Amino acid sequence: MKFRTLLLLLVLIAAAAAGWAWQRYHAFADAPMAGAHDDASLIVVRGDNLAKLLPKLRTQGIVTGDRLLWQVLARETGASGRIQTGEYALSAATTPRALLLAMRDGKVVRRNFTIVDGWNMRDLRAALGKVPLLRQTLAGMDDAALMEALGQKGQSPEGRFLPETYAWTRGDSDLDILKRAYAAMDQALDAAWAGRAEHLPLKNRVDALILASIIEKETGVGDERPRIAGVFVRRLQTGMRLQTDPTVIYGMGSSYAGNLRRVDLDTDTPYNTYTRDGLPPTPIAMPGKAALWAAVHPAPGDALYFVAVGDGSGRHVFTHSYAEHSAAVRDYIQRNRERLQGASDKAAPK
Repeated sequence: MKFRTLLLLLVLIAAAAAGWAWQRYHAFADAPMAGAHDDASLIVVRGDNLAKLLPKLRTQGIVTGDRLLWQVLARETGASGRIQTGEYALSAATTPRALLLAMRDGKVVRRNFTIVDGWNMRDLRAALGKVPLLRQTLAGMDDAALMEALGQKGQSPEGRFLPETYAWTRGDSDLDILKRAYAAMDQALDAAWAGRAEHLPLKNRVDALILASIIEKETGVGDERPRIAGVFVRRLQTGMRLQTDPTVIYGMGSSYAGNLRRVDLDTDTPYNTYTRDGLPPTPIAMPGKAALWAAVHPAPGDALYFVAVGDGSGRHVFTHSYAEHSAAVRDYIQRNRERLQGASDKAAPK
């Protein structure tokens, strides 16, 4: 009798211990990790295992569970031996189970970098250089070396990177982003050129890219891009010079101080479309897909000139004759003067 009582007692104690251990395990596995916060992350490098990762958590003030509990949970989740390298987000709500599942599945932190429509290569380099945590490799690398690193030796980088948002992860470099952006532009340009309208005065897809870059710099108003393309295409077809200010500004480089003067229009550079016929030698900016499409699908019409409305909308007035254009320019000057005066009056102290 005493033996049965003792055996029952031992069974009850074992059951209680097992229940306590089970509760402790689940409280560990599915409870937010103490000390974790929304700005924290865990970096996993090649060769890391739980024995190396737990001290990394503790150095950030995150203390939850012992090594045995983590090992049991790793086996349960299938993460044991399958932890992938990368950066993993931690937050105040992150549980050990969620972290192990993320590391098992490689759900690393993804950041975004956006190339803006109309940026030139200087803009793109400057923006990449300011991205925290992105591995910087372009410093000291000129444009020729950059393009050689991309496998495009001898090619100008201007206009060759598609304005879009690119995801990247910790460990990626600025050159990794440029590789993806180059491939994206190559694909977009191929698609645009393959679907081009007939009888365009463009020899090849590079001409289309150059024209698209000019269109991109001339307007940010979407529905105007085909109309502006139409103006430039008609000028090319009739032998008129493009006479577009953005190409002149690009050719001036760092000497441009924000104000385009008559002397600048008269000073010859390879990019001055007031002094030279045809397209400039390279693109002058990164055109988006809409500008690429417009370049090879110009709107029909007879307009040969355009000038800004001058009301701050960014829109333009399109005209056929030089006399009409001159009148539109006078209207622009007057309207712009009135707009600036109105803004000055509002800003003046009362």
